[in-house]
Amino acid sequence: MKRRGTPEADLQRAVVQALRFVLPRSAIIHHCASEVTEAGPRGARRQAILVGMGVHAGFADLMVLCEGRVLFLELKSVKGRLSLTQVAFRDAVLAQGFGWALVRSLDDALGALADQGFTTRIAVPVGRTAP
Repeated sequence: MKRRGTPEADLQRAVVQALRFVLPRSAIIHHCASEVTEAGPRGARRQAILVGMGVHAGFADLMVLCEGRVLFLELKSVKGRLSLTQVAFRDAVLAQGFGWALVRSLDDALGALADQGFTTRIAVPVGRTAP
């Protein structure tokens, strides 16, 4: 289902569907809702509650856990840019030796799996480099 004005959400749904298809059934694909989109004082209070409960600013859109590997995927539209908190998160994740990839298309997501050595149930593109 494609909705108008939500290119990142549309991409994320497509990526999740594809990952569920190509990865082993034991894989965990997780989205952490890390922000409240509600404006005003109520939204600010809800966001503060989430932060207090451990929500991390800049956390990637998807986390993939499979056979001892961890990959964080940050999904962006073609023109989307990383925020400063997303850059800091990326740098922290990479410094700890985990995989991280910027995903602007389904091919980017599948390429990130190959780049990070994930075992898939079907062939995915190889020979890519992470952005």
